[in-house]
Amino acid sequence: MKESYALITGSSSGIGLEIAYYLAEKGFNLILTARRESLLEDISKYISSKYNVKVDFISCDLSLKEAPKEIFEYCNSKNYFVEILINNAGYGISAPFHKSSMEDEEKCIRVLSISVIALTKLFIPIMMEKGGGKIMIVSSVAAFAPPSSIQSLYGPTKTFVNRFSDAINLGYNKNKIYSTAICPGYTITNFHTASGVQDEMDQVPNFLKKSAKRIAIDGVNAMFKGKRIYIPTKTWKIITFLINSVPYFVFKILSSFIAPSRFNK
Repeated sequence: MKESYALITGSSSGIGLEIAYYLAEKGFNLILTARRESLLEDISKYISSKYNVKVDFISCDLSLKEAPKEIFEYCNSKNYFVEILINNAGYGISAPFHKSSMEDEEKCIRVLSISVIALTKLFIPIMMEKGGGKIMIVSSVAAFAPPSSIQSLYGPTKTFVNRFSDAINLGYNKNKIYSTAICPGYTITNFHTASGVQDEMDQVPNFLKKSAKRIAIDGVNAMFKGKRIYIPTKTWKIITFLINSVPYFVFKILSSFIAPSRFNK
């Protein structure tokens, strides 16, 4: 008999790691995946010991085409039932669009969107067979904003995964499978340093930056409530409303305060 697990991509740090802690605290067994194997091993041992749950891991690079299938086959070989699929892995490009390589752009699309589709496609038939499941896609408020002058593909891919999440709900709610797109604003993680935009992050007012733990807890709770799209924190709910409501020239003025350098380079 297959045991139930939550699979979390990009779970070695930031929001993904905090989601792992919170789900383990709730008693869920975990499968963690990210690129850094030694770190995953240490995290797995710590979580298993602290929360008394089963934790396994697989080191995988989701920028590679075969990675989703490797993750799926690993889970299948271990007889794990992925009841909860958390698509959290991130990717950023620091170079301007005209200077970045096509290879980097393709890797960005693969991590942020194609891997989300692939993992969902692989695991959803088993969810249907088992009578249901939950999917979370860690998106961004960038999905609602005009594309920025840095990381040109980031916002458009987040808009795409939001619509993909909607499509999953439309097609599979009848099978008791529910997808939630979590759309945080600026979150304090190592993502900005890793993707080369920490200088831009440092210019953002502190009250706009939220902790990864808060985003993780709010996001998981929204997933369990069956929310279709969820924007954590009142601050970012208000900002997202303004983004969608004000004329573009007003947004440009607003962005100079909430996101210096992001829209003005």
